Parts: sequence; structure tokens; C-alpha cells
Amino acid sequence: MKNVLVTGGAGFIGSNFIHYLLRVEPDVRIVNLDALTYAGNLANLSGLPDESRHTFVHGNICDRALVDGLFQRYQVDTVVHFAAESHVDRSIRDPGTFVQTNVVGTYTLLEAARQAWAGDSAISMSEARFHHVSTDEVFGTLGPADPPFNEATPYAPSSVYSATKASSDHLVRAYHRTYGLPVTITNCSNNYGPYQFPEKLIPLMILKGVMGQDLPVYGDGKQVRDWLYVEDHVEAIHQVLKRGDIGQTYCVGGDNQPPNIEIVETICDILDELAPGTPPASHRSLIKHVVDRPGHDRRYDINIQKIKTELGWQPRRTLRDGLLATVTWYLDHPEWVSAISQRSDFKTWMEHNYSQRGGGK
Repeated sequence: MKNVLVTGGAGFIGSNFIHYLLRVEPDVRIVNLDALTYAGNLANLSGLPDESRHTFVHGNICDRALVDGLFQRYQVDTVVHFAAESHVDRSIRDPGTFVQTNVVGTYTLLEAARQAWAGDSAISMSEARFHHVSTDEVFGTLGPADPPFNEATPYAPSSVYSATKASSDHLVRAYHRTYGLPVTITNCSNNYGPYQFPEKLIPLMILKGVMGQDLPVYGDGKQVRDWLYVEDHVEAIHQVLKRGDIGQTYCVGGDNQPPNIEIVETICDILDELAPGTPPASHRSLIKHVVDRPGHDRRYDINIQKIKTELGWQPRRTLRDGLLATVTWYLDHPEWVSAISQRSDFKTWMEHNYSQRGGGK
């Protein structure tokens, strides 16, 4: 692992991964390809440990000529593929964008890697790695008594987002089996932490709570998710890159499954402690239940025994510690939060997504 192409590296998880990798791998050079859609933010890349080893390229993973050129120019031996459309609500409104980025984009990267590492090229398959970052949502939803997802769970995606991620997973595995491409896959649970765009539950609750606005909770709020602090996730990806077996899939989770309403209440309590001057006296009074998302999966739970046993990885942060660190980061970075919250595209999205749900403006 010398020259690493990171796709989506200006996004939430990708930027955290770049910060981490530059810190722990002093000889690695990173090429960061990002289209800078609404969720990409160059401010996420400020303060990198060694900016001289990071090259940013503004472009789309579907641009085959661009991607081919990056492989050739930078002698890429490792791909870490984060770039994806990832918000279920947006996939309901705009499914075509998800198909293009998540399916066609992944295909484009796979083809470029296959060509770059084939035959008598400078980088051989034995020296290379294509790591694909996926989601536990490809497995669908669980009933109350169902066992957790694991690497052998059949795929049953419920949304356009999860269906396109499932499609990309299948493509990655097919390229390994058909062409011998050296791949690994991780299916992760819900991430949270610094730099997350505030359309997702946790940063949205923090942002609205600080501003004293209604906290919109879908349905009864009893949907269950496994929550993974983002730095724990990027540590897991690093372990898979260093020690994971070619062709293998690893489930990565935070090893906890609270209902969403409990997450929101915990954030409210932390805001009461850390930001007592923000209205109201108790942030829990801002919670407002709104109309649920169509086809909303009820429960996710993920079994991380394989990555624990084979690679020795397990999450370091408890949920309370991770939420405390996350709220603290958002409170300590008001410029970052303000720049996002004042953007017209963010305001438009919030209006479209919540105005017809009976609350949350």
C-alpha cells in the first residue's frame, strides 16, 4: 500500500479515513477523487497531518478517462472506494442519481483497476487491492427476534439506495471471481462523528437542538440501528487493507443497537450539559414525531465476530462516549456548521423532506 486512490474523500467517512491514514501510514501517498456534490466539502480536509502526501482531484468516478489517467499517473496500487450516494430519503426522490453513482461508478472503477493491474503493467494483481465500502442496509430489515446480520446473510434491500449498494457489492465480487481482481468488502452499520453532513439523524439533531428548533423523529422513533463511531470504522478498514484476506467480506459495527428515540434523547441530554445557554432548558421538549419514511426498515443488527476473531478489531468507543465526542466536535466547529446550514441546497432539501411530514421545519 503505497499509492492509494480514495474515492469520495471529501465526504464524511472518506475524509475521516484520509486524516487517519496519513497519521498512521507515514509513507503512503493519497489521491483523493471527489465530485464535490452537496455532501462533499473541502473544509473536511483542513488540517491534514501531511498535506504534501495528499492530492485532491475534482472529478466523477463515472469519468473513465479521468480514472484511467489517475491510475497511470500516480501508479495506484490500492483503491478505497467510499464514493456513493447514501441517503435513503434522497434515493426515494431521485433514484437515477443513485443508480449512476453507486452502480455505474463502481463498474467504472473496477474496469479501470482491472486494466491498470493486468498483464505486464507496472502494478500487478498480487501487489494491489480494491477495497469496497458498503452498508448493512443491503441485508434488508430484521424482525424483533431475528439474529443479527452476518457475512452470509442473503441480500434483501428495501430502498433504492440499498439496492444500488447491493448491486455494487455483487459487481465487486464478480470481478474477483471472474477476473481475479484482488478485492475486499466491508458492510458497515450506521456511522456518526465529525464532518457528517447534517441530513443524517445525529448531526441533524445536534444542529437543530443548538438552534432551539423542533427535532423531527420519524414515526414512533423505535427503529433500531447499530451505531458505529466513524474513527472506529476507518480503523477497521485499515485493518482489512493490511491483514484481510482477498475475496473476503467483513461486517463492521459498533456492537450496540438502541432505538432512534434513545439516540435523540441522549443527544438532548448532552446538549443540556454542554450547551445550557441554548433554548430551551430541556432539549427533550423539542422532540416532535413526524410522518415516517416510506418503506422504513424497522431493525438492523450486525454480527462483528468475524472481524474480531480474524483481524482482532473491535470498536473502541462506547455509544455515550462517541456521542459526547460528536456533539463536542459540532459545538467546537461553528464555522463548519454555519457554512452548511446557510447553504440554499441544504435549506431546500430540509423544506422538501420535512415540510409534508407534519413538523421539523
